[in-house]
Order: sequence, then C-alpha cells, then structure tokens
Amino acid sequence: MASERPGILVIRGGAIGDFILTLPALAALRTQFPQARLTVLGYPHIAQLAVAGGLADEVRPIEARGLAGFFNPRATPPAELADFFAGFDIIVSYLYDPDAVFQQSVRRCTRATFIAGRHRPDETQTRHATDVFLKPLERLAIFEGDPVPRLRLAASAATPPSSRPRLAVHPGSGSERKNWPESRWAELLKHLADRTDLELLLAGGEAEGDRLQRLARLWPADRLTLAQSLPLPELARRLAGCAVFAGHDSGITHLAAALGLAGVALWGDSSEAIWRPRSDRIRLLRHAQGLAALPVREVALALADLLAGTEGAQPRQAAPGVSLDETKV
Repeated sequence: MASERPGILVIRGGAIGDFILTLPALAALRTQFPQARLTVLGYPHIAQLAVAGGLADEVRPIEARGLAGFFNPRATPPAELADFFAGFDIIVSYLYDPDAVFQQSVRRCTRATFIAGRHRPDETQTRHATDVFLKPLERLAIFEGDPVPRLRLAASAATPPSSRPRLAVHPGSGSERKNWPESRWAELLKHLADRTDLELLLAGGEAEGDRLQRLARLWPADRLTLAQSLPLPELARRLAGCAVFAGHDSGITHLAAALGLAGVALWGDSSEAIWRPRSDRIRLLRHAQGLAALPVREVALALADLLAGTEGAQPRQAAPGVSLDETKV
C-alpha cells in the first residue's frame, strides 16, 4: 500500500443483516491497517452504521450513476468512477459477479489489490456467514479476525437511563414467513404490560407500520417509545439503551446482537448454522411444527429469564412481576 494514507474500499450491497454480518471483515481490515482510509461502497442508509461504529470513514452510494457499466464487458466505464476506483490500494468486493465482469472492469481502472468475496454463503454448507465473509481476507494475511459482529454506540438521548429495564421488540422482518403471528405478539405484550413495569421500545419500518400501531395500543403510553422508520444509526442508538430484545430472523435482530443486547430470536426455517446471530447472548426459539406454533409461554419464560439476568449487570432494577412462576399465558 504505497500512498501516503492507504485507501481500502469494501463494496457491499445486500440487506441490513447481510451488512451486519460483514462487520467482522470491516473490523479486521481496520485492525490490520489502522492508518488506512476505509470507504464502504454500499447503501448509505445501511452502511452508515459502520461509520457510526468507527469501522469505516465514509460511505459512497452503490447506486452511483454509471456503476452498471462495470458489469458490461463492452462498456467504457465513466471517467469519474474509474478515477474513484484508482484511488484505492485494496478493493474487497462482496458483489454478485459470477463471471468476474465487474472485477475485470475495475482492474482496468486501478492497480489496487482486488479481492472477490462471496455475496452470500453457500446454503449447502454449514459455515457461518461471518466466517464466509472473513475468508477472502486471508489474502491480506488476516487469518484470525474476530467473527462476532460488534457495534459500539452510545445510547440515544431518546432512550435515557431508567430505573426500569427497557425491552425492545421488533415484530417484523423481510418476509412474512419469518414472522411470528401478530396475535401471538399481542398476547405476549398484553401479558407483559399487565404483569411488569417494563418500558417498551417498539421498533419497525414502513412495512410494519400498521402492525406497530395496533401493538402499541396494548402498552401503557407512559412506558412506551415508538421507534418507527428511524434512520438505522438512530435506531441502533435507541436499541443500545435497552436491556433485552425480542425479534425474528431479521436484520434488526442481527443489529441488536451486534450491540451486545441479550435477547430472543424467534426462528423459522433459515439455516441456524449459517445465519443465526453470532452472539451467545441471543437465544434462538424454534418449534418443530413451524414458527406459528411457538407458544407465547415459551417466549415469555425466556424473556423473564433474560430480564432476571439484567439485575446487577445493568444500572436498573429487575422488572417486578416477571418471574418464571408467574408467567402463565
């Protein structure tokens, strides 16, 4: 890496969970090359998480005009983008590029070391996604990167410290088939609202809008914070102020895990070996007959156990009324 301040570019598309499972690769690059300028070419609304967590210096939009030309072997890449790629010493790409057309186009613009990684793990294997995304960095003599995604963010002023533990719930995902039925969430929230003095952070995006509004009505307003359609870094900061999390197989569950929250992930048919949150603080709850059959009682018991464990670990009291004996639903 010859320039005065070496430049590293990581190209990463995909959804929230895909990006968070790539954070160990960013962290490994940051550790190996602490003086480098690290840029992410990705979706800014997602990739800004890496900047907020100190794992990247800047984000450039992957939707940049002219980038599609790099996937056409007969096209002449725009000069502006050619100059952009020429400014880096190392380029790590996690784009889907089965015929290496993008790679060859970029190589014509730059002398950078180009490393191509898989855009997704091989579902026929059982290697965890974070290991898959770290593997290409062995070309840079990075063999022992920490495979656990970690984000260190200060809690938002919107979720200040409280004498009561705060539960975060994200009742959505990228697919309805990954979701626990809304009726089960409603039963769980009514149970907790009646038996505890927990504060609730109810999170979701546009797709969960109506669902969030219906569920919000089941919780006392003076103990409720609705976090709907927030910028991802702000949602992360609000989650950082919570003690326990409950969600599905989703990017937000991976986000909660990366923030170090204890929690439960209500898991459907995705490969646990490949996609589970890489955190020993997240418990997967499954049911042999499918997610819809997962009983409310099992989720309530798991949350009660996790909340009991927050006493002493958090500057808050454990939630009165949440006990294994009293969780009868």
